[in-house]
Amino acid sequence: MSTTVDPMTVRVEGPSPAMAVAFDLAKRSLWILPVAVVVSAAGWGVDGVISTLYAIAIVVVNFLLAGWMLKVSGQISAAAMGAAAMFGFLLRLGLIFLAVLLVKDAGWLELVPFGVTLVATHLVLLFWEMRHISSSLAFPGLKPGVEPNPYLPEKQEPA
Repeated sequence: MSTTVDPMTVRVEGPSPAMAVAFDLAKRSLWILPVAVVVSAAGWGVDGVISTLYAIAIVVVNFLLAGWMLKVSGQISAAAMGAAAMFGFLLRLGLIFLAVLLVKDAGWLELVPFGVTLVATHLVLLFWEMRHISSSLAFPGLKPGVEPNPYLPEKQEPA
């Protein structure tokens, strides 16, 4: 007797690891924000700061949208989640392109700080987040905190 699992009907239950990672990425962007603003203000003034803030907003929305799409599609089926991961990337690239296209001729847009911030923030946040991702199926998403496991006996100090 063979048991087959249909990916069209299997749903992901419980909290979404993708949303937890996306919110963690958004929180980490707050640490990058002051540095990016100071550097862009020093080099390009107020227009550079506005361009940098717009680029960081695009990055954060991109990560949150990715997490949300995986969460919602996972509640539908595993196949839908795979499709959201694959085609959602293309959709999000299109949205980034549209966000740039809408402001490309704006007087406040400084292309150098905008472009550098857009690319660098994506890469810095992703590499930074790699240290906090769990590669264990027991703890999908973020690594567990340092709180002790309530199911394990506590260590006894030798007397």
